[in-house]
Amino acid sequence: MKDLHDIPQLMDELGRRARDAAAELAYAAPEAKARALTVAADTLWDRRAEVVEANAKDLEFGREKGLSDAMTDRLRLDEERIASICESLRTIAAQDDPVGATIAEWDRPTGLHIRRVRTPLGVVGVIYESRPNVTADAGALCLKSGNAVILRGGSESFHSSAAIHDCLVQGLREAGLPEAAIQLVPTRDRAAVSHMLGMTDTIDVIVPRGGKGLVGLVQREARVPVFAHLEGIVHIYLDAAADPVKALDVVLNAKTRRTGICGAAECLLIHRDAWDTIGQGVVRALIDSGVEVRGDATIAAIEGTIGAGADDWGREYLDMIIAAKVVDDIDGAISHIRSYGSGHTDCIVTEDDAAASRFFERLDSAILMRNASTQFADGGEFGMGAEIGIATGKMHARGPVGAEQLTSFKYIVEGDGTVRR
Repeated sequence: MKDLHDIPQLMDELGRRARDAAAELAYAAPEAKARALTVAADTLWDRRAEVVEANAKDLEFGREKGLSDAMTDRLRLDEERIASICESLRTIAAQDDPVGATIAEWDRPTGLHIRRVRTPLGVVGVIYESRPNVTADAGALCLKSGNAVILRGGSESFHSSAAIHDCLVQGLREAGLPEAAIQLVPTRDRAAVSHMLGMTDTIDVIVPRGGKGLVGLVQREARVPVFAHLEGIVHIYLDAAADPVKALDVVLNAKTRRTGICGAAECLLIHRDAWDTIGQGVVRALIDSGVEVRGDATIAAIEGTIGAGADDWGREYLDMIIAAKVVDDIDGAISHIRSYGSGHTDCIVTEDDAAASRFFERLDSAILMRNASTQFADGGEFGMGAEIGIATGKMHARGPVGAEQLTSFKYIVEGDGTVRR
């Protein structure tokens, strides 16, 4: 490895090594990739005490930096969370390999047989903040999809990410795959991020995972294509036909289970006909659970709430705070979400099939839910094993980005001495 202080040279070398590794991974045997991930999971579990020790250094660094409670929660690793990372690695290993899979095939009157098959993107760059589990998730998904990856973790997770990365490299080594398939930028220097964003010769796509500041920076400055979501401004709408038990369970879980994830509910919309019954009960339950409710004039009349300001609509709190508003009908809810949503995840709680259909048809968020907690907005919960992120754009990948979404396609055209007339 070159001088860590010479960022352009360092990053260019990582890029060259990744490009070479990607060429080999494009035809790597599915069994080798699966073995690499299984060995990585076993190694991570065997070394869990070392990983927790490394994480303790990061937590101390985070405290000195004044990390918020939500960011600290994202950073923290314990044995239970490490077990979850290992399970994700094994789940991804066991999935069908997407590379080379036939998406569609057809015959032409000319005698040609045409197949559209999945192919890797090439080299993926992942820039993330305080969540060290992204090291494993991104590394595993890129490997499974035949892509090399350059990981640039946040300064807060520097030691944890390095410890997890070592386990991934051990898996690659034992499976006979190039160790440069999964590389971790070995410096906290922010200049590495700026350089990555311009590596058009070696990186095919950038995936940022983090707060609005990081994602906005990447989207503004990247010359490499980006899969990203800027914010998770997640809404839950309680319809007039909402079941009271489902409404209470879904809203409380969506807001309070983990406030610092992008699928956490940030705004509650309540049909006026449900306000005096279900709505008031849900708001009081949120208050009793320690949530600060910032409501419109109707909701703010309840003791324990506060009035919402103009900047509370369309805001990602990532904290025990929720905005709340009474709307006249489902179209009022849809209009509010169109105005203030981020296209990430939105949910309706209703027993009315027609209302659910209207909600699904007239909103275009990457994920739309009915009667389910928005905390399920996660690739692992979708059966992908993990996710490299949630994409809210409309080109290529959308929603949870798993191994399949990290592929493109090519056409295989076969004839039999066929010529065009």
